[in-house]
Amino acid sequence: MSSGDPPGRIVLAEVDSTNAEAFRRAPSLAGPCWILAGVQTAGRGRRARPWASPSGNFHATLTLRVTEPPAVVALRSFAAALALRDAFVALTSVPEAFALKWPNDVLLNGGKVAGILLEASGETLAIGIGVNLIAAPPVDAVEAGAVPPVSLLAETGLRIMPEAFLDALAPAYAAREAAFRAQGFAPLRADWLLHAARLGARIKARTGGDTREGVFETIDEAGNLILRMAGGPVAIPAADVFF
Repeated sequence: MSSGDPPGRIVLAEVDSTNAEAFRRAPSLAGPCWILAGVQTAGRGRRARPWASPSGNFHATLTLRVTEPPAVVALRSFAAALALRDAFVALTSVPEAFALKWPNDVLLNGGKVAGILLEASGETLAIGIGVNLIAAPPVDAVEAGAVPPVSLLAETGLRIMPEAFLDALAPAYAAREAAFRAQGFAPLRADWLLHAARLGARIKARTGGDTREGVFETIDEAGNLILRMAGGPVAIPAADVFF
């Protein structure tokens, strides 16, 4: 898979998980490829949580060949988040409505409209993306205190079909990927921080049974959340964030 090739596209009516399908197909793919499914029967999010995948929402995975160390590969979650925001802004023309929640969510009017799941095996990277285009799970279906889910349709009145959304997302991600490969993480980091939700505000970061509270100061050069606490700044590589 060469990053210079235009990505292919495979559209399926139904699949268990687009990430799982990406890994199954990766050995036979000649280059980057988007796998889009009308319905997922076993969609999942971070920490193996189930991801509701009704027809009409967006469920897709980009598969790439990567050779960098895992810590560098993982930074593509920020490229994907920025590309998602780029696509949303292009389709809606309301840039002020969209923000980025560390580590890998996109917010619309303060509610979660999209999530990202990166999984890697060998030199294959699967960037799974779910977008609530027409429907969102009920608030009581998500963890207590989590950002409430919203849909693009309910918040903006726009009904966008999954393939049309991919038409906007695919070139947006390609541009972010090209910038990342050419310039590294620094420009992505700076752009992500411009659109970060609750930057400079107090937040809670939960890792397992440990919850830390402080001011969201920045993200560092490795993508870690920097939380300023009473004893000074703390770098957090992975956590669930609550506002």
